[in-house]
Amino acid sequence: MAPEVSHVERHGYLFGHPIAHSMSPLLHQTVYDNLGLNWSQVPLDSTDMSLFLNLIKHPQFYGASVTMPHKVAILKHLDGLTPEGRDVGAVNTLFIREDPETGKRLFMGTNTDVIGIRESFFRNATPESFENRPALVIGGGGAARSAVYALRTWMKAGTIYLVNRDASEVQAVLDECTARGYGSGLVHVATEAQAQQLEGVGAIVACVPNFTPKTAEEQEARKVLEVFLDKSHKGAILEMCYHPSPYTEIAELGQKAGWQVILGTEAMIYQGLEQDRYWTGKETAELPVAQVQSVIASKLDEAKL
Repeated sequence: MAPEVSHVERHGYLFGHPIAHSMSPLLHQTVYDNLGLNWSQVPLDSTDMSLFLNLIKHPQFYGASVTMPHKVAILKHLDGLTPEGRDVGAVNTLFIREDPETGKRLFMGTNTDVIGIRESFFRNATPESFENRPALVIGGGGAARSAVYALRTWMKAGTIYLVNRDASEVQAVLDECTARGYGSGLVHVATEAQAQQLEGVGAIVACVPNFTPKTAEEQEARKVLEVFLDKSHKGAILEMCYHPSPYTEIAELGQKAGWQVILGTEAMIYQGLEQDRYWTGKETAELPVAQVQSVIASKLDEAKL
């Protein structure tokens, strides 16, 4: 069943499943209200790609946030990709451009997750703490690929260490990043002993759910992280997990070890503002950044109660 959109001038969608806890509609509504736009992002909690592809033909449709499980599946339905969308191999943002010759609407895809990661560091940490140093990515999914791309493309990371409980997932990240042209200098750190021999890192991006390690593989991966946290150089750690709370075990470990901890809501905010840059045509500096941060902080406080 199609969601109701007749009450607004223009509408977009948050397309994914499950999305009940997403702060995306709240973030974008804050932007539109502050800009005086009668726009709205409508949640579309669905796995039905054909429904979505039909809905986006509406003349008042402006674009969509695309989340799991559709970030890769959407690629073949798009007319074009930005370099970020192409190189990460996953799209979280659909936007519209017009073909200059035919006037036809083109459905384009980009990946703003990489911008969210980049901006989290540049707006919260000093570049000297992470540039021209090795970096560490924890995890083996799509967010880990986005982190590698951001670290490699903009953050001047040297070697990028990968740690994860599942070695085959790390291999998949290595293979995919190599195939897309930014796989050089990626190293799988599989053991605590190996980590002890390596140079300290400046940026850490944690792309795993919040859990207490139980299996031998999980415990080894956590020990690898602890070795890097305990090294003499202290940088910044971005904890991408923020649901149900951004105050995770990894965030606590980082804080205790003297690292600057950046909450995952920062990455969420800056990837969302980048989406609105595509949709509204306004630069980030023209968007209500402070108001968005305030609204998301209030939402986090509610979650603590």
